[in-house]
Amino acid sequence: MHKSVSFSIVGGGSFRAQYFLRISKALPERFRVSGMVVREEHKGKVLEEQWKVGTYRTLDELLDNEKPDFVVLSVAPSAAMEYMLQLAERGIPVLAETPPAPTLEGLLQLHDKLTLQGAKIQIAEQYQFHPVQEARQSIIESGRLGKVNQVSVSISHMYHAVSLIRKILGIRFEDVAVKGMRFESDWVAGPNRGGPPTDDRIVKSERDLAWLDFGGKLGIYDFTKDQHRSWIRSNHLSVRGERGEIFDNRISIQDPSCTQISMELKRMNKGEYENAEGYFLKGITAGERWVYENPFMPARLYDDEIAIASCLSKMAIYAAGGPEFYGLPDASQDHYIGMLIEQAVASGETVKSVRQPWSES
Repeated sequence: MHKSVSFSIVGGGSFRAQYFLRISKALPERFRVSGMVVREEHKGKVLEEQWKVGTYRTLDELLDNEKPDFVVLSVAPSAAMEYMLQLAERGIPVLAETPPAPTLEGLLQLHDKLTLQGAKIQIAEQYQFHPVQEARQSIIESGRLGKVNQVSVSISHMYHAVSLIRKILGIRFEDVAVKGMRFESDWVAGPNRGGPPTDDRIVKSERDLAWLDFGGKLGIYDFTKDQHRSWIRSNHLSVRGERGEIFDNRISIQDPSCTQISMELKRMNKGEYENAEGYFLKGITAGERWVYENPFMPARLYDDEIAIASCLSKMAIYAAGGPEFYGLPDASQDHYIGMLIEQAVASGETVKSVRQPWSES
């Protein structure tokens, strides 16, 4: 049995806020939304009707009426800092969105005003908790690939991709040299955050590539805008170690006895064919071994929702005194390197990182 936790949400109109509402509805025994701050009354009434949650116009009003275990900030990065400061003053743990601040100056202010003051803040960077990435990480941590020294990530943009690069390579705050370029071509307009395409149009495509040299370890960034929603472009991730490689779902290893080993990461779903257990992801196998088991089954969640539910679960543990899972220093470093990628792509020059104050945390 999992203890039920309650969390409040600041911001009701965002695309991301809908995730937290859907997850709490699918997992009511684990999560409860304890009110939302929605500044516009008519939007608040719509959300109350749709999701059966209370809404308030201000943070003070919410906290006068609700006692959440933590607060989720689902607001623009430019507005997040003020809310973080208010909640830190009250001693309330915060799960904030990515990135935590829009600029380097903002990241440095967060470090001075919050991290150094002991504020309890984590960031909802979910890509590391996607089922397939958890499965890949299990293979990496088993040691079967040997020491991992290269990773190529073509999944999502900037700080999301950087978070995967750093985690897979075991990078903390080491210096990095970034070289980048942009390649423009034509492609058909596809789905975007607003939904599927409604007319057939050929538009410009911008593919950004960057090489992140950490000194003995290499991260390759490769992303085309809206690639992760495209019907005609695939996401890709490869990991290379001394003894083996993960190439998307394929695992290739040469073991110490000079035996070649080939495996596939295979998703195991319930509810297919005659199975009557309900439709959900049970987990992922590699050969005869389970390398990932879905902690939220039998809830019918898709992968991004599973990953964000993992953030909520880890945040509940952190708020109760448990370990961090992705704090402001990590989120700041990933966003900082993402900004270096943008700079390298725009300039065509190699850009070198500078050690930032949060690296001492």
